[in-house]
Amino acid sequence: MPATAPAPAPARRVSAEPQGPVLIEGPVEIVLDDGTLVRSDRFMVAVCTCRRSRAYPWCDTSHRRRERAAAPPEDRNPS
Repeated sequence: MPATAPAPAPARRVSAEPQGPVLIEGPVEIVLDDGTLVRSDRFMVAVCTCRRSRAYPWCDTSHRRRERAAAPPEDRNPS
């Protein structure tokens, strides 16, 4: 009887967000530069690509621009 090949692992869906993280359907394991293995069991994981995240490799939205709200215009003709 011929040996059968093992079934391929299910594919993970990955989405690259413009100006943002890479979204991966979880669970996810990531090997960091130093060899450390980190894991997330969430159903969707945001992986940081800008390295600004304090929770690296997970995205904490630090890539978003921080803009101040515009100050209200001064009333130049007080009554």
